[in-house]
Amino acid sequence: MKEQIAQLLAEVEGYVADTPEALEAYKRKFTNKKGAVNALFEAFRALPPAEKRELGRPLNELKKRAGERLQEFQQALKSSQTQAGQPDDLFLPGDPHVPGARHPLSIVLGRIVEIFERIGYRVYEGPEIEDDWHNFTALNFPPNHPARDMQDTFFVSRDPDYVLRTHTSPVQIRAMENEQPPLRVLAPGRVYRNEAISARTHCFFHQVEGL
Repeated sequence: MKEQIAQLLAEVEGYVADTPEALEAYKRKFTNKKGAVNALFEAFRALPPAEKRELGRPLNELKKRAGERLQEFQQALKSSQTQAGQPDDLFLPGDPHVPGARHPLSIVLGRIVEIFERIGYRVYEGPEIEDDWHNFTALNFPPNHPARDMQDTFFVSRDPDYVLRTHTSPVQIRAMENEQPPLRVLAPGRVYRNEAISARTHCFFHQVEGL
């Protein structure tokens, strides 16, 4: 396969697509789903791991270069057509501008925050990577609590004393450490659990807590 990759790369580099017909032929041969590059990727899947490690990078470079050459040909053809007296039709309608929309989670979070702000709460945020003290100990989780197990919590490999927070309750601890009573704080944010991703569960979700 190594020789095939080198041969295809040479063909890609030496190909000349100076007409629309030649450009279409290039697509069929190299970049389409049934082209030679994709055929190599199909064969690559059946290779043993050692060969995959050796050939993965040059195969990806071949695919990248084939795509780059396609863009070069398209740009060159467009420029030549313009210079030949075939400019783009300036009177064609432009592409419609479709404004983006807020994510449903952002909408719901905004509504919750608005309700609590009306009665005097303010948003208080904390880090998503928490230390053991704020995430467990200060919240009365004993050392043998199931939530501290690896199968329930994401631990930071460099320092097991840190975890991806499993709830937004650590924000309450930080608020009580840094603020003076009376407190009215709202703690919205992402939390993480070591769950299998399915239609019902995910490795992260959102919580909102008030103190």
